Amino acid sequence: MGPMGQRLALRVLVPLFRASLVALLLAAGCAEKAKLPPLGADAVLLAFGDSLTYGTGANEEESYPAQLARLAGRRVVREGVPGELSAAGLARLPAALEEHQPRLLLLCHGGNDLLRRQSKTQAADNLRAMIRLAKSRGVEVLLIGTPEPGFSVTPPGFYAEIAKEFRIPYEGDVLGMILKDGSLKSDQIHPNAKGYRLMAERVLELLRKAGAV
Repeated sequence: MGPMGQRLALRVLVPLFRASLVALLLAAGCAEKAKLPPLGADAVLLAFGDSLTYGTGANEEESYPAQLARLAGRRVVREGVPGELSAAGLARLPAALEEHQPRLLLLCHGGNDLLRRQSKTQAADNLRAMIRLAKSRGVEVLLIGTPEPGFSVTPPGFYAEIAKEFRIPYEGDVLGMILKDGSLKSDQIHPNAKGYRLMAERVLELLRKAGAV
């Protein structure tokens, strides 16, 4: 492609990029303003996901669900399966909801789909199905985006889009922040105890903004 073709391509692509970025920022803003009903002191929160929920890279009491429970003064059940794909999570969720009867689902899933270069469309559809399942049982949902492998360490846009679609609170920044800071992670893809503390703090902050605690 010659200089003239490159300039033409930039004229076309830059506005499209800006429009996409604005759409994602608006979606994230809407999700941050999403409201949740207040959670009573006896409410159960179900933290559901993969190794990031399990707490790989730290002790069990240092996982984000355990630290969130202490910070929020609520029972937070840890249901994380390391290495799990979103399709397996979708299959596992009904039993977890039935067993624990939570008021709120803290959904942090899809990271292994991204690591293994699985279909983003299918991962997004699986997340939507999990959210619909929870809501059909009267369970509120808070979504946590998992970063896509690469230089930017940011979640794919479908997380913010899903949060806007369902009008649910969305935390899309904290895992990227952790993975960019060597002092907050145990390896290339997992936080350490300090990182999980930050994750718990950011989730609690979002719960407070949403009016849940």
